[in-house]
Amino acid sequence: MKKLINDPENVVREELSGIARAHGDLVEVHIDPHYIVRKDAPVQGKVALVSGGGSGHEPMHGGFVGMGMLDAACPGEVFTSPTPDQMEAATKAVDGGAGVVHIVKNYTGDVMNFKLAAELADDEGIKVESVLTNDDVAVEDSLYTAGRRGVGITVLAEKIAGAKADAGGSLDEVAGIARKVNENGRSFGVAFTSAWTPSSPTPTFEIGADEMEFGVGIHGEPGRRREKVKPAAEIVADMTEAILGDLDAPSGSNVLAFVNGLGGTPTIELYVIYNELAKLLEAAGIAATRSLVGDYITSLEMAGASITLLKLDDELTELWDAPVHTPALRWGR
Repeated sequence: MKKLINDPENVVREELSGIARAHGDLVEVHIDPHYIVRKDAPVQGKVALVSGGGSGHEPMHGGFVGMGMLDAACPGEVFTSPTPDQMEAATKAVDGGAGVVHIVKNYTGDVMNFKLAAELADDEGIKVESVLTNDDVAVEDSLYTAGRRGVGITVLAEKIAGAKADAGGSLDEVAGIARKVNENGRSFGVAFTSAWTPSSPTPTFEIGADEMEFGVGIHGEPGRRREKVKPAAEIVADMTEAILGDLDAPSGSNVLAFVNGLGGTPTIELYVIYNELAKLLEAAGIAATRSLVGDYITSLEMAGASITLLKLDDELTELWDAPVHTPALRWGR
């Protein structure tokens, strides 16, 4: 596998140096332990948001640090959970006296390490609320999880909870809105190729040239089944059926429709997917009143895509529309 890197052992450190050079107006990067904070952190009197996870999913999470979203992100090694000392340091760095919300994807290492970091922060007098995302309807358990995986809804929760925090929400209110997003969102992904981590001599999994993994996880975890590649309309129909079969979104509902690329899928194909999704939603009497299309939670160079639907109400819509200014997501300013 050809990769534009120097040394696999240094790829995360060198990526962080690149982020610091490219986005020094928005974020500040710390090394050993690794974490990224918004340039004006800590913001006194504001609830802070911290998230994190293995590298290789960029722009999640470091690309979402900034006004209206995360106060800090903790990048682990590629596909490896960050450590408690990273999370504790980030939590302390952004605490403005109003408490900190941890947004945690449901992967065993993330859950365990964020829990320990929250306990360490509590010992120092910082109140922490943890919110777990577990929106993937593909499988109940995987190689990395007990229960459903946390995937696309994580980005939406970070944006919406970040807006609530910037609007002056309390610790309970910010954590509550993040939980509301998770409860009202569902996701499903498919992959045509595997990711290939920088230090590995082989791809994460083997798949035939005419096959796809239906329900794949963002680390290459297996899904519901392995099957032959079909036209986009059929694939999207199956994905949408799986999501709507689990999400309480009756006719007349409004949703945010999020089509996410996994790193190796051309944007032209993501819009083909969105077109098929929009037609299916219209047929079901569901209005996609907000949309997001692009690579926001990747799996290195994996070819594939995920769909996330978030059922909206007036509160969630207003918070989604609120200004945001981060390296990877920005509008309204």
